Amino acid sequence: MPVDQGPRGGPSARRIWIVLLLALACAAVLLTALPDDREGGDACEARTVSSWTADDKVTGAFARYGDDTARADDWTGGDGTHSVRLPDGRLLWLFSDTFLGQVHAPPNPVGQPHTWRDTTAPMVRNSAVVMSRSGTLQRTLPAPLFPDPAPQQWRWPVAAKVEPRSPGSSEDVVRVLLWTRATGTGPWIYGVPLATEVATLSLPDLRVEGIVKVSDQQSVPDPDKRVLYGTTTVDDGDWTYVFGGNDGKAAARPASHAYVARVPKGRLAEPGAWRYWDGKDWTESGKPRHVLGDGERKGVGSAFTVVRVKGTYVLFTMAAGTEGLTDVTSYWACSPTGPWHGPAKGFAPPLPKDGSAQQDMAAYNPQAHPALSGNGQLLLSYDVNWLDAAPASAQANVSRNVSLYRPRFVSLRLATAR
Repeated sequence: MPVDQGPRGGPSARRIWIVLLLALACAAVLLTALPDDREGGDACEARTVSSWTADDKVTGAFARYGDDTARADDWTGGDGTHSVRLPDGRLLWLFSDTFLGQVHAPPNPVGQPHTWRDTTAPMVRNSAVVMSRSGTLQRTLPAPLFPDPAPQQWRWPVAAKVEPRSPGSSEDVVRVLLWTRATGTGPWIYGVPLATEVATLSLPDLRVEGIVKVSDQQSVPDPDKRVLYGTTTVDDGDWTYVFGGNDGKAAARPASHAYVARVPKGRLAEPGAWRYWDGKDWTESGKPRHVLGDGERKGVGSAFTVVRVKGTYVLFTMAAGTEGLTDVTSYWACSPTGPWHGPAKGFAPPLPKDGSAQQDMAAYNPQAHPALSGNGQLLLSYDVNWLDAAPASAQANVSRNVSLYRPRFVSLRLATAR
């Protein structure tokens, strides 16, 4: 059968269709090769906090547990609040500096109506508290859970997640990221950063099986340029993204820099599996490049948190400047490496009512708790402390009113930014 020719002897209709089909096929290949910012079909969109409310339920659970005067060896206050859901439904809460010992009913020694502790009450560098599936705090694990690596050094636990003991294993364990620090002076009153480690806890008994070092920073001469990873983790596809920062001087300079590494899911405890973003690619070694922070208006505090909401990464941190003592702000991005957009307008979560000037208190370390979030709401904790350059004076103030050094919680609703 003859084939119709195009005008003036041009290509046939069949050839035109072949060319069009080839072009469409090439376009499809190109589209599938582009980065996909969607999760479950949801595109990346600018997101910010649309509303928030104080969450009295979880805040009250820690207040009741810490105020129980019947116990003498349990948690009564702490900061550095992180949580992870265990396979049996329990929730493991991890804390950095922690007060143990017994608390006393009010009034305190100066006649104020506060539950209080002796200034000689023991303080440890880390602790862990187990919550039942129903939301009741049950017990404090023997503390400190993670022993000091050497004299004048300690470990602060940060993010944690459940993963297979080894890739493909049917047995789960808990991996806990740790910051190792050493006693310092001057701007390093909260410790000189040394290394990032990963601890393995057995299940269901939560016994520390071992600790491995994944990023040793002691060879970096300037402590201000040392990066500790693990303030937060986010799973995306086959990867676990681990965020961190150069947080040594964050108390003096609230706008520090954020960094990110990635690890194949299930391999957090393998130092050789970690890759670090250098500004262009993921590298095993070399100089990491920050993904957020200009040292002034934009940046993160010493600890921050990141969640993935549909196709968007959302980062929460204390605001830069003087507002960093009271206000939580946020950034958003379509990729863990950025670009990060923000900061958004912040909000000031409530501080305890102490009868003292509110400027003597500070909020810090916002952390998301996905295991207790849902129905369009995100649970965020923040820690509260007393502002004082003298550690002994600060400790005395948080001991006369034990509610000053405990996590508090807010429930957030996120919306597409307009």
